[in-house]
Amino acid sequence: MKKDVLLIRRGENLSKASRPGRLYRLMVKSERMEAIIAELDPHTESRWFKHEGEEMHLLLEGEMEYMVGDESYKLNEGDILWHRSDLRHRAKNTSDGKVVYITVSSPPTFMWENL
Repeated sequence: MKKDVLLIRRGENLSKASRPGRLYRLMVKSERMEAIIAELDPHTESRWFKHEGEEMHLLLEGEMEYMVGDESYKLNEGDILWHRSDLRHRAKNTSDGKVVYITVSSPPTFMWENL
């Protein structure tokens, strides 16, 4: 990102990656952070991740379970979960509806090629 200010309109994204039941849209990426909007279909989960940094997840739609290390956290719409990224973590949609959440991480280390 080479600008001091960036506005992304609804429906826009920098790039996206999808796998069965999962969609990840990269919204913002700079040298220090990135923001991703993720969608999980009912009863779908991400793979496990572990990398440097820290991240925050804001649940926009649905209900989900988020595992960090050996702990499991139930999130409802509007809930925020923060954790160190060097702890093993993954998202899981345990509901019958779609889940949409925003992940903001620093530094930008999302592994697009290893979804």
